[in-house]
Amino acid sequence: FTEGKAMFKIWILAVSSILGASAVFAQDANQEFMAGQQEYLSACAACHGVAADGNGDIAAMFANRIPDLTGIAKRNNGVFPMLGVIQAIDGRAVIRGHGNPMPVFGNRFTAEANGGNALFGAEGIARGRVLELALYLQSIQE
Repeated sequence: FTEGKAMFKIWILAVSSILGASAVFAQDANQEFMAGQQEYLSACAACHGVAADGNGDIAAMFANRIPDLTGIAKRNNGVFPMLGVIQAIDGRAVIRGHGNPMPVFGNRFTAEANGGNALFGAEGIARGRVLELALYLQSIQE
């Protein structure tokens, strides 16, 4: 009988641990794209808008309409072109807007990482920041 009680206690502890862990995972899921969102607000929102709808504070200063970033997948037959978005952000793909390419954030992110004496290498940090931003954009598609 006491062996059964011990097993029951172990089972309760295991279930409690699993439930506790799932609460932590749920909290993390809500914050999954927070780094990318912060990157977006810092680097992109002035032109593309806080809601990524193309209505940023300085959008009216451009000759061409600023793209709505929530419709990238919709404009691409329902598929989010991850590599193309990454290349647009880091500067490998030329984006024509108001006569000039979009700001190249790959170089900026690398320079910032170099300035901070990056422990893991500026290139890796820059690529991580670009990827976080692209994942955030993927998460806000309509």
